[in-house]
Amino acid sequence: MQTMKAALVAAISVVALTCCLLPSPAEESRRLALIVSIDGAIGPASASYVKEALAQASERRAEVVLLRMNTPGGLNSSMREIIADVLASPIPVIGYVAPSGAHAASAGTYILYATHVAAMAPGTNIGAATPVQIGGPLPGLPSGTPDKDSKDKKDEPKDAMTAKATNDAVAFIRSLAELRSRNADWAEKAVREAATLSANGALEAHAIDLVARDQAELLRQLDGRVVEVVGGKTQRLATKDAIVEAIDPGRISRFLAVITDPNVAFILLMIGIYGLIFEFMSPGAVAPGVVGAICLLIGLYALNLLPINYAGLALMLVGLVLLTVEAFNPTVVVGFGGIIAFVLGALMLFRAEAPGYRLSWWVIGITAAAFAGFALVVLGSLRRIRKAPALVGAQAMRGLPAEVLDWNGSEGHVFAHGERWQARGADTFKPGEMVEIASVVDLTVLIRRAPARTGEGGSS
Repeated sequence: MQTMKAALVAAISVVALTCCLLPSPAEESRRLALIVSIDGAIGPASASYVKEALAQASERRAEVVLLRMNTPGGLNSSMREIIADVLASPIPVIGYVAPSGAHAASAGTYILYATHVAAMAPGTNIGAATPVQIGGPLPGLPSGTPDKDSKDKKDEPKDAMTAKATNDAVAFIRSLAELRSRNADWAEKAVREAATLSANGALEAHAIDLVARDQAELLRQLDGRVVEVVGGKTQRLATKDAIVEAIDPGRISRFLAVITDPNVAFILLMIGIYGLIFEFMSPGAVAPGVVGAICLLIGLYALNLLPINYAGLALMLVGLVLLTVEAFNPTVVVGFGGIIAFVLGALMLFRAEAPGYRLSWWVIGITAAAFAGFALVVLGSLRRIRKAPALVGAQAMRGLPAEVLDWNGSEGHVFAHGERWQARGADTFKPGEMVEIASVVDLTVLIRRAPARTGEGGSS
């Protein structure tokens, strides 16, 4: 008995010693640096990707998240979603504009200002944060031409909507600069005057915190740095020998990245409309209707995520309706008007002028030409087929000639369409006489005398 107690005590001691010697999960995770890469225009897919990555970093208790950026800007709504997630993250987010040659323009500058530590690689730049919708010249003035009051109102916005958008953007980026103790005056200048800075210039202007040639150097410089995370808590970073791991976008983010491309969403919408029209014209085909419904729903979902102009969408639908009418009632004018309405609607469809969120002229032109051809050729052919006489069944027998084989009273047999038929008729016919089929009832044909051809016989 004593031997068993001694063995049990020894086993417990070994387990306890092992647990003490092994590093805890928290200590292991403190050395983990997760990389999230934004390469290209910022949109719904980018926002979803960053949200998923920050949630994963929180679950794994990572030391830092490196948000590596190379972006020309993007949608304001997606930018604000990313910034909200960064500000609410319990894991420090390190903004890093890299590699050399990259930039974080427009929306990228706001996001960089929101990160806990902002860094850039040599040969990169930030800035040009003016809202794109207000970046153009005044109506009627060529680019670069000042208005008559420009000397007195050098920095004054040109209209009320511009003033609202500019002031809102300035207040937002200044609030981020004050939160992270960065240069708020240059941030305002980046919004009002589209100012830009190189990596060294941004460091001198205190718009960023670090310049690092690569992520290894960045992690060495971050080691020991104290940052303030959500809730006002401070955290000393331990990143010198951190394990670096990249987080790839999830399935949902990849799916959103594909369908929220304006050109893809536009094509999906057109395929959906084509499929439904084809299904309505040929009921029972099934495949066009199924494919069309799926593509239409995905296209509408993508449009719901993008800033669309409903007037443009309405113009496109009007153009499609006019082209369909042209197929059934050719007038040329209606079809030409439909093409114009469709193209204008496509040009007006997306309100945002951010890079990466414009419809390609090639896509618009090819789609307009394809739909015009579809409406005028395919729908026109279907209309002619529907009006053509039936080629099978009872309707196909009407008007065909038939030869009387035998006749008795009002019944007999005729030879028509390569077959022997039982026949009935109101007249009396002779064998060998050529008659015409009036209709078919069950398996009996009703016949009548064939009308005299023009030029056969004359009046007496």
